[in-house]
Order: sequence, then C-alpha cells, then structure tokens
Amino acid sequence: MTTTDIPVAPAREGRGKPPKKRGGRRREGAAWVFLSPWVLGASVLTLLPMAVSLYLSFTDYDMFNAPRWVGLRNYVQMFTEDPRYWRSVGSTLTYVVIAVPLQLAVALAVALALKSMRRGKAFYRSAFYAPSLLGASMSIALVWRAIFNDGGTVDNLLGTGGWVNRPGWAMLAVALLTVWQFGAPMVIFLAGLQQIPGELYEAAAVDGAGRWRQFLSITLPMLSPVVFFNLVLQTIQAFQVFTPAFAVSGGKGGPADSTLFYTLYLYDRGFVASHMGYASAMAWVLLLVIGAVTAVMFRTSRSWVFYADEEGR
Repeated sequence: MTTTDIPVAPAREGRGKPPKKRGGRRREGAAWVFLSPWVLGASVLTLLPMAVSLYLSFTDYDMFNAPRWVGLRNYVQMFTEDPRYWRSVGSTLTYVVIAVPLQLAVALAVALALKSMRRGKAFYRSAFYAPSLLGASMSIALVWRAIFNDGGTVDNLLGTGGWVNRPGWAMLAVALLTVWQFGAPMVIFLAGLQQIPGELYEAAAVDGAGRWRQFLSITLPMLSPVVFFNLVLQTIQAFQVFTPAFAVSGGKGGPADSTLFYTLYLYDRGFVASHMGYASAMAWVLLLVIGAVTAVMFRTSRSWVFYADEEGR
C-alpha cells in the first residue's frame, strides 16, 4: 500500500494578522473630501477670525496702523472707566427680559390657536411666519421707526407722541419689533403641540379638568422641552440684537442711551471710533456672557423640563 504525498502550501508570512481594509480607508478619504468644504469654511471664516479677534482684544488697533500690544488695558478700561459700556449692558439686559418672554408668550398663544383650527391652518401658519423672515431687515426696521415716530401711526391712534424720541418708550418700541417676529418659535411650538397625545386631554376632561387646568397640568409639562429650546435660542439672539436698535435710534442708541444695546455700542467703538481692539474685547466678553447664561439655563432646566423618556426612571 502506497501513500501519496500531499503537498502542503507554504505558510504565509504574517498569518493571523487581519488584512488591511482598503475599502475602509477609501470611504474615510471620501468622507474627508465631502467634509472639506465645511472644514475649510469653518477654519477660514470662523476659527481664524476668532483667533485674530482674541489677539486684537489685547492690542490698540485702529484698522490703519499696526496693532500695538497693550495687554489687559482694554478690559480694564471697559469695566472701570467707560460708563457708556455699563449703560449698554443695562439696556441689553432690560431688552432681553422684556422681549424674550413676550415673544414666547405670543408665539405659544398663536400656536395654541392654530392647533385648534380646522381650515386654513397652512395659510395662517405661513402668514404668521413671514415676519420672522422680514423683521431682521433694515427696511422693516425703518418702517417700524416711522410707525412709532412723531406723527406716525401710533401717535395718531393713541396720541402718546413719538415713542422713538422718548427714553421710556423707545425700548418698548424695539422690543415690540422683536415680539412681532414670533413666527419661528411659533412653528416650533406648533410642532411640539401636535406631539402631545390627545388621550391625556380626554382623560383630564373626564376627571373634570377645565382648559386652564389642562394647560397647566398637561400642555406646559409636555411642552417644556420645546419651551426650553425656544428660550435658549431667543435669548442668544436677543443678546446679539443690532438692526432694530440701529434703525430706531439712527445708529446713536438714543434717546439718552435708552436703546444703546451692547452690539450697537460695539459697532460704535469698532467702526465709528476705530477702536477695533476695544471692540474685539467687547465681543469676547459678550461671547463669555452668552456662554455663561446658556450654561445656567441648561443647569436649571433639570428642575422644570420634563422629558417623556424619563418618566419610568
């Protein structure tokens, strides 16, 4: 009996090592190719200007001569030697406290009305959203100034005089322009309202709860994540408001600095007085303040924002 030798294939070098995945590398390369426009735009248009702005905040720079390093002098002057800076801070905080709650209240009220409508919901939703697209333009702000100026529509109807020329009323005129732009938060509120189960209202009605009790016990708790989302977005936007104050006050922040918002004073220091280093320092302080306010909102939201997936925890 003979045996046939079976040839054995020679052992390959590196056996046991996983083969290199060329396809994965190709997909990774393709991903970076598609991401490259965003990365390039974020680097050139956002990160690089931020780095330059941070450097300029420690310099004396007038846009015509080379920056001169001054250290913390801009920040010290801002906090201790500039009374108009603190007036701009006070005007901005007053505006945020007035405009943001009013805008969200009007947006929620209109969203509740639209939810109960049977016909024409799409038309009214588009009509109410339109001011959010137009309100940030300079043309609308100028029209708003004409309405609240001496001899304007409000003066003819109410006889209260021109609001934009009275320190106690100019702020309210600017805030009402922001409230008028309630379309974006309204659409978000409406989407949130449509996600609330109708069975909750039916059960509450069976138990004898009226509409106000249903609103407090069902609508607000279930809508609290949407309220929080709108509150954060509108607060950030309110801190950065510029166009309405510029148009209503003619770029001066008057009368009596009542509409001297933070961004308007930043513009004045940077592009009117050519103190770009000082304006850069103001911009970084604003960034830090907005970040701190947002962090506080997220921290305190744990006590009043209700999420459905946390119900069983």
